[in-house]
Amino acid sequence: MVPVLSGRREARRPAKTTAAAAALSLVGAFCLAMATAPAAHAASLPTGFTTVVNVGSGKCVDARAAGTADGTAVQQYDCNGSGAQQWELQPTSGGYYQVDNFSNTAEAWDVTDVSTADGALIQTWTYGGGQNQQWLPVAESGGSYHFVNRDSGKCLDVPSASTADSVQLQQYDCNGTASQSFTLGAGSNPPPPPGTPDFGPNVTVFDPSESASTIQSRINSVYSQQETNQFGQQRYAMLFKPGTYNVDVPVGYYTEVAGLGLSPDDVTINGGVHVDAKWDDGNATQNFWRDAENMSVNPTSGTDMWAVSQADPYRRMDLHGNLQLWDNTENSSTEWASGGFIGDSRISGQINSGSQQQFLTRNTTMQGGWTGSNWNMVFVGDTNAPSNSFPSPPDTSVAQTPTSREKPFLYVDGSGNYQVFVPAPRTNSQGASWTGGSAAGTSLPISDFFIAQPSNTAADLNAALAAGKNLLFTPGVYHLTQTLNVTRPDTVVLGLGLATLEADNGVTAISTADVDGIDLAGLLIDAGTTNSATLVQIGPAGSSAGHASDPTTLSDFFVRIGGAAVGKATQSVVVNSANVIGDDLWLWRADHGTGVGWTSNTAANGLVVNGANVTMYGLAVEHYQQYQTTWNGNGGRTYFYQSEMPYDPPSQSAWRSGSNGYASYKVGASVTSHEAWGLGVYCFFNVDPSMVADRAIEVPAVSGVKFHDMMTFSLGGDGSITHIINSSGGAATGSSGAQNLTSGP
Repeated sequence: MVPVLSGRREARRPAKTTAAAAALSLVGAFCLAMATAPAAHAASLPTGFTTVVNVGSGKCVDARAAGTADGTAVQQYDCNGSGAQQWELQPTSGGYYQVDNFSNTAEAWDVTDVSTADGALIQTWTYGGGQNQQWLPVAESGGSYHFVNRDSGKCLDVPSASTADSVQLQQYDCNGTASQSFTLGAGSNPPPPPGTPDFGPNVTVFDPSESASTIQSRINSVYSQQETNQFGQQRYAMLFKPGTYNVDVPVGYYTEVAGLGLSPDDVTINGGVHVDAKWDDGNATQNFWRDAENMSVNPTSGTDMWAVSQADPYRRMDLHGNLQLWDNTENSSTEWASGGFIGDSRISGQINSGSQQQFLTRNTTMQGGWTGSNWNMVFVGDTNAPSNSFPSPPDTSVAQTPTSREKPFLYVDGSGNYQVFVPAPRTNSQGASWTGGSAAGTSLPISDFFIAQPSNTAADLNAALAAGKNLLFTPGVYHLTQTLNVTRPDTVVLGLGLATLEADNGVTAISTADVDGIDLAGLLIDAGTTNSATLVQIGPAGSSAGHASDPTTLSDFFVRIGGAAVGKATQSVVVNSANVIGDDLWLWRADHGTGVGWTSNTAANGLVVNGANVTMYGLAVEHYQQYQTTWNGNGGRTYFYQSEMPYDPPSQSAWRSGSNGYASYKVGASVTSHEAWGLGVYCFFNVDPSMVADRAIEVPAVSGVKFHDMMTFSLGGDGSITHIINSSGGAATGSSGAQNLTSGP
């Protein structure tokens, strides 16, 4: 990611900045003062979805006509068990909560027009972090609650203490009456539609029988919340049953959009499935953490846009048109994009990379070819790929993918049953796996999976694993206080909607045994505030078994140290087992966001490989404080490497490996065989611009270690990299431009 760190735009309903407390009445001020110590009450609040029942009327708080759009009235109505009367309290800060409706979890209780006046009506509106959308539940004697708005200090209220249906709720000075008192149910998730597993409130399953307007409304609501929500807690998956849909699908942060067919062509979207960068004036270098999979798309204009950087897989897609990989619609000078991954897809038109600085396509059938190149474009096992021409243009083409295993995916069979398809390994392959008919693999019934919800503990998850279950993580943030131990061969651990596992109390998030065929896919691993020695360990130290015929695979697997909050982990991913395949990995020590700093989000190494014959496709490792990648096992292969050195070393003396700086990619001195294709390493030292790294890549100078098509660049001219590999390759400085080397050491 280039060092363009523009702040994100505010959401539709920004936090109010005026001092609302000055306008409070004496009654309201007293009520607000009484509500300033909510911690004692928070523990008793229900988790999951609950009814909210007014004590005075006995009626349920209800989204009028089961509305899911902005401006839907929040009213009272006879309790009927519908999703319109199911509400979830999600904590924001300081004891306040957003209150979301089950029918559309992007919509929250909202005081109309950000008013602080008595009688202002309550509606649902896409949650944007505004104080008018945050409520303090204050416990009363007898177990009921009143809800105080953070902006106005006034209470949720039934007008005139009415007992009639369809009365829209308001805010009013807190007065202790029954019209402002509400009881909460025990908390649960409403049952899913018949035949649908309980994937929780953040998974929406669309059926082609639904109206296009209903589907589009849900899509728009999620996107309006997630377009700029770079470090938010919300996670979503929108899944389409087999059929045809006339909708347009923008894909925001922490959102997965996927078809539920066994083939991508079982689901057709007549419209776009796209990502733009309008929220940041055309700058796509912060468009992370989203996913499109397993659909056929007919873009209305003939061209779809996928303007992304890291952690944005475009996988098993059948696009009937052109694909543009950057956003030029803003007509600005910030039309940058910085990396991406397309895999196992077919594109009928031309792929245009535009301002993309680097990119990997793997096993993609590119019927219309590819145009564009800047620094480092890599093509592995693609059809109709550009010829190998590095560095002019900087294209690296490898005709066949030597070993691969596609990502598992959820689908609905012809009888309406949910299953997970686990593709079989492929060797020496070219093109998408599914274009010649059904791909080889195994279908697992959904009954073989423990469907995890964010309320599940690590103990729950380990109990399921010990009972022989696979894990399907529904969208959300999971706090792990113990390591998930994956010990059974061929276990599938699959995340939906960028499900996020946070390693609390310094634990390792995931540890596997040295067994065949484990699949870890679609997950974001977050470091916790207490340092973890290792976040993910594949096989115990000293693993020696071979797994060539049934490899463990990490697909769309991402790690984050800081950014969302302070995070610490010495090593992110340690691979001890042999024959492991990595397919689209981004291991990131955050350079922006929350908890960022040389002594705050501390992390030494991103990837450490000790196992033999490990293969990586699309490996991005960035900003770690020592070696980004250390490779100690023989027979390793990397196809596409993207890495930025840390931005923030405070001085040269603080960042030394015995010479100036640390190489990004280090192959251990005892390694006798290793090969890599298409590597880009960048520096941008924004604390001390005089910083120097002596080399980008450090390897033993033996015949079995071979590197192809390498480049370095000094971003913004701050700092330099003296050599590309060992003592070979020119110096990347502020005035040198990109430095290239076709082979080494």
